[in-house]
Amino acid sequence: MESPRIIAGVARIVRDVGIAEELAQDALVAALEQWPRDGVPGNPGAWLMATAKHRAIDLVRRRERYARKLVEMGRDLETSGPQSHLDEPADPDDIDDDLLRLVFTACHPVLSAEARIALTLRLLGGLTTAEIARAFLTPEKTLAQRIVRAKRTLAAKGVPFEVPYGPEREARLGSVLEVIYLIFNEGYAATAGDDWLRPALCEDALRLARVLAELMPKEPEVHGLAALLELQASRSAARTGPSGEPVLLKDQSRARWNRVLIRRGFAALARAEAVSSGGGPGPYVLQAAIAACHAHALTYAETDWGRIVTLYGMLAVRVPSPVVELNRAVAVSMAEGPGVALVLVDALVGEPALREYHLLPSVRGDLLVRLGRTEEAAREFTRAAGLAGNERERTLLLTRAQECAPPH
Repeated sequence: MESPRIIAGVARIVRDVGIAEELAQDALVAALEQWPRDGVPGNPGAWLMATAKHRAIDLVRRRERYARKLVEMGRDLETSGPQSHLDEPADPDDIDDDLLRLVFTACHPVLSAEARIALTLRLLGGLTTAEIARAFLTPEKTLAQRIVRAKRTLAAKGVPFEVPYGPEREARLGSVLEVIYLIFNEGYAATAGDDWLRPALCEDALRLARVLAELMPKEPEVHGLAALLELQASRSAARTGPSGEPVLLKDQSRARWNRVLIRRGFAALARAEAVSSGGGPGPYVLQAAIAACHAHALTYAETDWGRIVTLYGMLAVRVPSPVVELNRAVAVSMAEGPGVALVLVDALVGEPALREYHLLPSVRGDLLVRLGRTEEAAREFTRAAGLAGNERERTLLLTRAQECAPPH
């Protein structure tokens, strides 16, 4: 629980997340050695933080190139005496600032998306290398090498341990939000493997989004992402059946939706709207507003599909994407009918970005079923199953294909 804060606090001193992680681990080892003998201190978190920082100062002392930094930081620590500092609670504001710096460092665009996700989960999510590898179905050795390379890249590129400001901040914040969003999505609808949901990843992403919202209260997109994840997570219990099979939105029991998370999502969305300035809502605020439409509806049929179509149209303007257009077509099918939507979906068939995207033939198959063209629908569901990487989703699509196939 304390690990991310300790790493963040030490990284501010040593300016290297890899070394900071090692020093944090050293502090935990020291606790295992000393606490059974001397007793657990009154403020364990402060003890660990102070121990790690003292070790960081020792490291700085051994490096001549950090001599000037030693004078600046070491004087205050040493004049107060080492023991008195151990029981002194750390300044919460300083810790929060350091955590924010760690978030921006771990999610720096100099790293690949895969490296950013792995490093964020390792440093901020508290997951072990083995746990991250298992979650993403990646060999542990490969994942470990990815994390090591990410740390080396940050050091080699001289990435500053800081929160950027000005024009750079918006671009970097986008990277941070994207990483958290990708982590959540992999937990919400796993791209591969035997499980449809990976709740631990959803929980880690949700926790990171909440922390970020506390650290950056004036950023509407941060609150928008938090709202989106709260609202999406509220459906988790209803998204799988007794055997772990996927349950589509229209078939979910809304009584199983988590009302506490829904209220949290509504509150986060209200905060996003309260701090928004000119220029209209951003992509995460718009997606949260779409999720809120679903959460407000007591039944699938009562959903305000017209409002959702409008929101997807706004989202398509902000972030043009074939996937957004496909989602908009689904909403159009509910608001205006499957025939109108099929025209929109057919216009996307030639999109290179959707060539291997299993949801394109899946959506097309659903529209064809509703139009009574079941034989064509069966072919689309079969094609979608061939593209799906998740076993649970593949089984669902093959079942739908069999239901549509003509009797022999």
